[in-house]
Amino acid sequence: MPFSHPGNMNRFSFLRQDLRLQILGIYLLFIGPVVIAGLVFNQQAGRRLRAEIQSADLDLTSVIAQNLEDHLESLSEILSQLSHHSAVIDGDTGRMEEIFRTISIGRSDLSAIYTLDPDCQLGYTYLPGIGPGDMLAEIEFLGQHPLCEGEDFSGPIFSGGHYSQITNQPVVTLGFPVRSPQSGQLIGYAAFDIRLQFLSGLSRRSIEHRPDDEFSVVLTDRQGRILGRSDFDPRSLTSPIGDHILPYDPAVLSWIAEDASGDPSLFSNTRIPLTGWRVIVDRSTSTAFQIPTQFNRGLLFALGVFVLIGFIFWVGLSDRVIQPLQKVATFSMQVAQEDALGQDADQSETLMAVLAARPDQVGHLVRNLVRMEAAIQSRLNELSTLLETSASVVSSLEPPIVLDRILEQVERLLGIEKCAIVALDEVRGVFLSQASRGLSQMYTEQIAVHPSEPMSITMQAIRSGEPVQVGDIETDPRIEQILSRARREGIRSILAVPLKTQYSAPAALLVYRPEPHVFTPREINLVTTFAHQATMAIENATLFARSDTALHEQTRRLEALIQSMQDGLILEDLQGQVRYANRRISEMTGIPPDQITGMPVDMVVDLLLKDVTENETTRRAIESALEQSGSRRVDFGYHGNQGKRFLRLRIFDVTDTDGMLIGRGRILQDITRRYELDRMKSSLISTVSHELRSPLAAIKGYATTLLADDVEWDALSQNEFLRIISHETDRLTGLVNDLLDMSRIEAGNLSISRIRTNLRELVQRAARRAELNPQERLSLEIPPDLQPVFVDPQRMEVVLRNLLDNANKYSPSGERIRVSAEVKEDLLFLRVRDNGFGIPKEARERVFDSFFQVENGLTRAGGGAGLGLAICQGFVRAHGGRIWVEPSLHGTSVVITLPLEGEELVRK
Repeated sequence: MPFSHPGNMNRFSFLRQDLRLQILGIYLLFIGPVVIAGLVFNQQAGRRLRAEIQSADLDLTSVIAQNLEDHLESLSEILSQLSHHSAVIDGDTGRMEEIFRTISIGRSDLSAIYTLDPDCQLGYTYLPGIGPGDMLAEIEFLGQHPLCEGEDFSGPIFSGGHYSQITNQPVVTLGFPVRSPQSGQLIGYAAFDIRLQFLSGLSRRSIEHRPDDEFSVVLTDRQGRILGRSDFDPRSLTSPIGDHILPYDPAVLSWIAEDASGDPSLFSNTRIPLTGWRVIVDRSTSTAFQIPTQFNRGLLFALGVFVLIGFIFWVGLSDRVIQPLQKVATFSMQVAQEDALGQDADQSETLMAVLAARPDQVGHLVRNLVRMEAAIQSRLNELSTLLETSASVVSSLEPPIVLDRILEQVERLLGIEKCAIVALDEVRGVFLSQASRGLSQMYTEQIAVHPSEPMSITMQAIRSGEPVQVGDIETDPRIEQILSRARREGIRSILAVPLKTQYSAPAALLVYRPEPHVFTPREINLVTTFAHQATMAIENATLFARSDTALHEQTRRLEALIQSMQDGLILEDLQGQVRYANRRISEMTGIPPDQITGMPVDMVVDLLLKDVTENETTRRAIESALEQSGSRRVDFGYHGNQGKRFLRLRIFDVTDTDGMLIGRGRILQDITRRYELDRMKSSLISTVSHELRSPLAAIKGYATTLLADDVEWDALSQNEFLRIISHETDRLTGLVNDLLDMSRIEAGNLSISRIRTNLRELVQRAARRAELNPQERLSLEIPPDLQPVFVDPQRMEVVLRNLLDNANKYSPSGERIRVSAEVKEDLLFLRVRDNGFGIPKEARERVFDSFFQVENGLTRAGGGAGLGLAICQGFVRAHGGRIWVEPSLHGTSVVITLPLEGEELVRK
């Protein structure tokens, strides 16, 4: 892995050693995601606000287009009624003048009202505000009229923008065909010229309620010529919209481009369905996107302030915390080195003095560090002394020598002159001095403390397991008995520390001072540590003395273990003589153990294998294994008193610690149980594979038949096939459930839930599940007054169903199957009897084994995995009962006993 390479570790070690870089990394990990998240949020929010603004502009464009369309629809309706008027159809100018005058009253949007003949020659003309235009009737159009440019039309038609040859004004013409009511023949056209100035004014009025947004509206015809502008620029009327807006694409609903003044603007485009014209609304992007721009600036400003505050915080943290901590770390590293402060002592002390003057936590830390440095020097001296003491403890197993060295170190470290170690003399029954330093011979000889003395300092320490001290013997009543001796010895204060021994006699370490003194916790801890060292020395000597006894005891235990082995063990020397044989070998050969030792190993092996009845090949295999060298084994079987048994002979070499051959060993194991397990595994595989193959083949076959495309099965056949598939699926489910139940039974995980259950109803349910008709074959002999039994109904139903199913399969058709129940001595006896072919006597015990089946044609024809009776036995035993095959002259009789005090069993 690349991250474990030493080069990579050295490359990034500075990151682990520099707190500033670590905190800076944490700071950047905190600031960076916030800034990135703010920028992403700013981009997403700005995009959404722009989209909402563009959508609002499109809505406004749609409203303006709808207003224009409503106005044009009203004109189209008026013109449609005019084209159907009799005066227009008959060409009655007198009546047309009256009608046209009525239409023109108050309409500033119309430039001219007139008619055309089928050849588009001008007919009757009326100019609103002027009157009839008879003098224009003789005008010939300089070009073709816009209504005549296209094909024939049946409804209203709007022309593009153009200058009228009647009024010389920019207009758009709305025309409607005039037809004969009788023949439907085209008579001519009725037309309105709509002033483009009016459309510009209508566009301007549609945005007058939003003056602050500086909107501009442009109306174009189908050819992209300008029909009207909200700013009313007459020079641009009828000119192409592309001359004023670049780029322009009618299919785009919203875009940003430069307007006529060259400023970027937001354009929105909507089509008027009635005319095919388009309404274009534009406004300056600075006005349209004012809110997103302000939001963007505000968020960037907030992020900048956030980063600035974080930078100021980082600078303050670095100056007030990180740099002082770095200086403290440098000082602590110097303290940890052998050269403590070395040549930089003055500079470091000055720096620490400045930092220690700070009243905050940093100053408190520095002050503690200085005190710690002084304490470390003292601890180093103590540690050096303790190491020397430890070396003395392991250097010798002679207690007097080791204890004297320990007392010497106590004197040197604590600065005392008198100390001693006392221990219980198990022969005399008193505590005597084992070693001493600085005490007179007379005083040490007079130390004899009886364990029952209540006022003895030594006994108080040993009994409590804690150190006990006397600050001044002159004022402590506990020293009255030895006060005179202590005065003569020059002792004023005493400390007694118990030695916590396990394998040796109780003892204590005594420290004396010539002046009154209260021992501090540090001094007591040091003396306690030396007491532990003394304890180890005494314990080592004691354990060494006991090691030989322990070795003999271990040898006896090992021999007892080997003698208790169920396998036979023989150890032989290189000459082929038996050096050791356990009790099992003696039992198998019938030779006493004391006689086997020294016999030739071949003779013992012949006695062991005398009952082997295998063929000659097996005999040669055993002899070949005996003749070979190295580790080998051979398995064989024989018929003994307990039936067919299987043994395994293991032969191995015995070597010493250097790998040199010193003999051989032979182990004879009884592996009958292992062979039985292998047989059960083979039976499980063969039985389950056979039982699974049949229903799976049936399910696959009938399912394939139903899915065939070349045959159509009737409903009756489909039902039959599905019933067979369902039946075979139930067989598979039953086999899986049997395997699961058997695994729970063998694993000991079977749990039952007892409730009061009616036995008769339980038997009837089991009979139905076993597909046994109770009226035809089942006979129930259950007393009507039998009280409900306290059992697990689901488990007991499985038991009864398996028994009834076996009776149904293995007894002749028509024979009755009897289920009887009776109570004897708080036990329920339940029998299931049939008149079938019965179970051989030698198989009555084994029928309850897993996967066992009686080998005859009837059982093979009946199928099954051989688990039914094994499951019955497991369920019955879980209820605290028994199940067995009762001897019977005809058929099979299976007996089940269940305790009636089921509730008490559950409570237990």
